[in-house]
Amino acid sequence: MSTPSAAVSREVYRIDWLPGTDVLHGTCHCGAENTADDPVRMWEWMLAHPEGHQPGGTTS
Repeated sequence: MSTPSAAVSREVYRIDWLPGTDVLHGTCHCGAENTADDPVRMWEWMLAHPEGHQPGGTTS
């Protein structure tokens, strides 16, 4: 059984590793961005939405 695409809500979280560094760059589904050197800290920041960042904003 498939779900109609109009009924599917998708939130995309993206974490990229910056080559040559230990830095991760994260982009939340709302467009906010953050950098961190700890993957746990990065996921905590993303999943704490909307605390810690504003839609379309950048935090470090």
